[in-house]
Amino acid sequence: MGLKEEFEEYAEKAKSLPPTTTDADKLILYGLYKQATVGPVNTSRPGMFNPRDRAKWDAWKAVEGKSKDEAMSDYITKVKQLQEEAAAAA
Repeated sequence: MGLKEEFEEYAEKAKSLPPTTTDADKLILYGLYKQATVGPVNTSRPGMFNPRDRAKWDAWKAVEGKSKDEAMSDYITKVKQLQEEAAAAA
């Protein structure tokens, strides 16, 4: 299985992470996903009256230097880690 296929598989698995997944972890996944699928940030930062979108933009900006392959690989690793944590807590 290629990296792209594995990434898509884990993107699906990420949808079923437990509700206990922290917002910080969700933002990390969001940033890596956007970097892997879109590339570097291509929008301006949302204003302070939109804290949710601003946090998502910041998470994406934080991983801007990664290649798409690096972002995919890191995303897969993070989803695996969150699945293991959820299994251990269950």
